[in-house]
Amino acid sequence: QVQLVESGGGLVQPGGSLRLSCAASGFPFSTYAMSWYRQAPGKERELVASIDTAGRSTNYAESVKGRFTISRDNAKSTVYLQMNSLKPEDTALYYCNARRLLLGRNYWGQGTQVTVSS
Repeated sequence: QVQLVESGGGLVQPGGSLRLSCAASGFPFSTYAMSWYRQAPGKERELVASIDTAGRSTNYAESVKGRFTISRDNAKSTVYLQMNSLKPEDTALYYCNARRLLLGRNYWGQGTQVTVSS
């Protein structure tokens, strides 16, 4: 079965760093574009970062550009989100997403909590 398991979340102080991981299984990881989304209480889920199948192209929300870096290791079927210079407004549940648009397939993990607080 398809699984996306996020890890690496936690409580950090403003200015700190975290590295999120998403381990994928049950589907051909290297053929799927990967993304990180986040959702804070009372707010709409938003796209944070995305990466193409080969890791050649990335996109970021303006709010995280220059602070976050998405990467993937196809040999390990894992996508990462390095988060630096964290701000309280980064506090959210972070979700991993896998998408293969031409096949109409879209998978989600259960999320990992990131809390940025002093």
